[in-house]
Amino acid sequence: MLLLLLLQVSASCLWLGCSEVVTSFESSCPQFFFRETPPNEAIEPESPAWICQRYKNQYYFATLYDRNRRIPVYSAYIYQPGPGKRPKTWLVEPQLMGLTYPKTMEKEWTLLNYFNVSLEQLSKSQAILQDYKNLTGLNRGHLNPSGHHGDSSSRTATFTLTNIVPQDEKLNGGTWNNYEQQTMIRKTQGCNTTYVIVGAVPGNNYIAKGRVNKPSYIWSSACCEVDTNHRKAWAVIAENDKNEVQLLTLGELEDVLTQLYGRDQVSLFDSDCPRE
Repeated sequence: MLLLLLLQVSASCLWLGCSEVVTSFESSCPQFFFRETPPNEAIEPESPAWICQRYKNQYYFATLYDRNRRIPVYSAYIYQPGPGKRPKTWLVEPQLMGLTYPKTMEKEWTLLNYFNVSLEQLSKSQAILQDYKNLTGLNRGHLNPSGHHGDSSSRTATFTLTNIVPQDEKLNGGTWNNYEQQTMIRKTQGCNTTYVIVGAVPGNNYIAKGRVNKPSYIWSSACCEVDTNHRKAWAVIAENDKNEVQLLTLGELEDVLTQLYGRDQVSLFDSDCPRE
């Protein structure tokens, strides 16, 4: 029986995907950050989880998760868009329940039926599909969008609820979508590598009977390497109840986030990324 369970774990890790709750991004998946430098502690939640999102034995992005509010603080990735279909399968993160659970991005159904996990146990550590049912005026909004990835595996990896926030449906399908799909294409012209960090500022409202926070703002920032000596950066922010996106410099976004969080000065990228 134990051997069978181990084989199930191994197979699910190989075919469904793996992600790891780690102690730091610097030691585990630093490649998604410019100069391998994650944002500073000024936006860390009280109960953080650092997740290296891996699928089919390959890392695709990194997510800082807020265990208490059950939403991501930010997701960091490298912009590599390509054609392809939008995945339909939603996954969750077993290791948020404890590091003794498999390092696998799994379907809820798989955990409930093969790993002796109850829905109550799973829901204590993170958002579940039930939390996002029957929403009014809100969507399951990706921080790291599937359309910014070039193959089916990388797009599927973005369909974890640890990469999702309740987002205003008009914003998600309107000006935010325009930024993701149109503005980013224009802005990244001439870029060899573009590092992206997309985040959500916690709000005062919740969905799912107080379980999942509805962010007050959604933001995105990018640092583009044109060549070894030249870089450019930009950022946007949007209130999560208006269909409006404001284009900012990286420095302006960091100042706005510093005010919104009310802590130390926010730094999203290494200092070599231009703030003006």
